[in-house]
Amino acid sequence: MASEPCAVCGSDVRIAGGIGDLWSLAFESTQGMTLELVDGSEFFLCFECVERLPEDREPVADDVERLRRAAEDVEHGE
Repeated sequence: MASEPCAVCGSDVRIAGGIGDLWSLAFESTQGMTLELVDGSEFFLCFECVERLPEDREPVADDVERLRRAAEDVEHGE
């Protein structure tokens, strides 16, 4: 099983497919995706964090950074 950390919440996100799944017979789905935003930035996000991006406009790197800071604040109890 391959995984990659979410750029916002830092959780380890499962990436389906690849040789690891062939040997383990794991047939779980991918839990995130790499997004290329309109400002040219690129981030790997879990689906929960993708859902938190603005829906009223095209998201940009600042939106991802805002979500990351908010996740850190929650983690630190602020």
